[in-house]
Amino acid sequence: LSLSLSSLSPSPLYSLPSLSPVSLSTLSLQRPEARSRMDHPFTVVVAIDFGTTSSGYAFSFTQDPEAIHMMRRWEGGDPGVANQKSPTSLLLTPELKFHSFGFAARDNYHDLDPEEAQHWLYFDKFKMKIHSTTDLTMETELEAVSGRKVRAIEVFSHALRFFRVHALKEVKDQSSSLLEGDEVRWVITVPAVWRQPAKQFMREAAYLAGLVSPDTPEQLLIALEPEAASIYCRKLRLHQVIDLSLRPMTNGLSLESDGSRPFDSSFRQAREQLRKARHSRTFLVERGTGELWSEMQTGDRYIVADCGGGTVDLTVHQIEQPQGTLKELYKVSGGPYGAVGVDLAFEAMLCKIFGEDFIESFKAKRPAAWVDLTIAFEARKRTATPGRSNALNISLPFSFIDFYKRYRGQSVETALRKSNMNIVKWSSQGMLRLTPEAMNELFQPTINNIIKHIEELMQRQEVQGVRFLFLVGGFAESPMLQRAAQNALGQTCRIIIPQDVGLTILKGAVLFGLDPTVVRVRRCPLTYGVGVLNRFVEGRHPRDKLLVKEGRDWCTDILDRFVSVDQSVALGEVVRRSYTPARSGQRKIIINIYCSVSDDVVYISDPGVRKCGAITLDLPEALPGTVAGAERREIRATMQFGDTEIKVTAVDMATNQTVRAAIDFLSN
Repeated sequence: LSLSLSSLSPSPLYSLPSLSPVSLSTLSLQRPEARSRMDHPFTVVVAIDFGTTSSGYAFSFTQDPEAIHMMRRWEGGDPGVANQKSPTSLLLTPELKFHSFGFAARDNYHDLDPEEAQHWLYFDKFKMKIHSTTDLTMETELEAVSGRKVRAIEVFSHALRFFRVHALKEVKDQSSSLLEGDEVRWVITVPAVWRQPAKQFMREAAYLAGLVSPDTPEQLLIALEPEAASIYCRKLRLHQVIDLSLRPMTNGLSLESDGSRPFDSSFRQAREQLRKARHSRTFLVERGTGELWSEMQTGDRYIVADCGGGTVDLTVHQIEQPQGTLKELYKVSGGPYGAVGVDLAFEAMLCKIFGEDFIESFKAKRPAAWVDLTIAFEARKRTATPGRSNALNISLPFSFIDFYKRYRGQSVETALRKSNMNIVKWSSQGMLRLTPEAMNELFQPTINNIIKHIEELMQRQEVQGVRFLFLVGGFAESPMLQRAAQNALGQTCRIIIPQDVGLTILKGAVLFGLDPTVVRVRRCPLTYGVGVLNRFVEGRHPRDKLLVKEGRDWCTDILDRFVSVDQSVALGEVVRRSYTPARSGQRKIIINIYCSVSDDVVYISDPGVRKCGAITLDLPEALPGTVAGAERREIRATMQFGDTEIKVTAVDMATNQTVRAAIDFLSN
């Protein structure tokens, strides 16, 4: 298919086909000659799991891929919580310089004088902003707890730079040889439901943080969180999982039964192994696939539900052959139903009792105390269990009680009495007592969303016959969610929770970095294409699309699809298009990309179609004598849709020279 480009100022460039209208058969996907991404001899893979609530890193040396080294334990961790990850909290000085990350950021912010704290910038759970911003750009801003704003890309790059410094120091401590920067392959995890702009945003933040150079983009992989978890689940041994299916539970933990199922007797063993693993921080994975996998056959399907702090991501995989490669069966789905939903419900409850105006004022005037309160709730939230009969106590900071008295002229106790919220009581020790009913009310909306989403997915034709449901991510540790999943889905499939479930994605991301070809087929989340001109057909094309050019009738705005929503695309398969510059001497071709959640679209002006990015081709000067004018000069663009990111390369066919090609989803 030869497409030439015509410049129709001031409208964007359109592709002019020299043939009849593009039919879908022209989208035949071709395999490229060779895959270059595994050619580079990386010595070590470092994965960063950048979570909404907590983050961490892990690494593995390519000579010893069975050993995954978890990051150092963090100082100042929360009591009762295994601190193998650090809170995703960042503190910047009033001059916008990096101060600290994680527990250190939290502690330092807490120790600031309230007046002083208003000038510092403290960020936590900021990853959700990237998910919720529809028109994400490099200029998108984040608001600190104190209300001050800064560019989001700077906040993310500060966090990634922190991990780069820590991880490289630890890798060098363990490495006998001198490590060069280009020997490290970096992997950053993102939710699979994130769109291309958000993935590109993380890549740009990594460039800014100095993880890799934009000149060697293949050194950085973006891993999809549920996919990473799926890759790790292939390695699981029986004693490394809890099987929730059809079993009694107490406080969300399995009870020993008669030992009739191999999973039941292993719980104590798993805990013991976990204790040892935490102590050593080096985690060993199977060379091949784990025992759990031996129960599966080629063609078996399973769902991975990644229940994180911010989002819930569902992916459906099918085993292509026992040893291993995976095929995605249905486009990834999910939404903002993470554990943060419970925190927001708690905040809404406080607004109901004390008034939204007071809570906003307290946040602004006593930001550190507000953070204290959220941390106190977070710790109690983790202990909530379905069968609990007694109330959960949450300490209100003294400054909350004092500030309320001055703000409203009445006590916190009076406010509680007047609010008629019978499920929240006041304890004379200065605590809010949340009855089991109150905790249930806080958890239920988020949990219901997750269960509903999984149930809807299971009812789809493509997903029939799922044998296993893997629950992973930090929120999967919650007994409240475990019980709900068991009750709703335990009859339909086996529900498996890996031990140390909060680190599943991190370990899987390391495995993905060691072999990115393990997921061989993915599904397109959207329909992508460009706007083209086709011959105008009377009666078929609307008159308002008619363009007369050089005596010919053309129909404008036709969507020429590259790929369709939910289409299967194998790794390494490509879509090729040829473009011709409109004018001789033209040095740049810009092609706008359009996308839609539906495939039922004909024109780029149809409802639901939006411009989502642009391909830029920087043309080298034509060599003298090679091309007579622009008409015959052909630039062939090759696009890959089977990876975790969309990629484009281009070649000038006359000279066989590579053309600088970039695909940008962030500058709309």
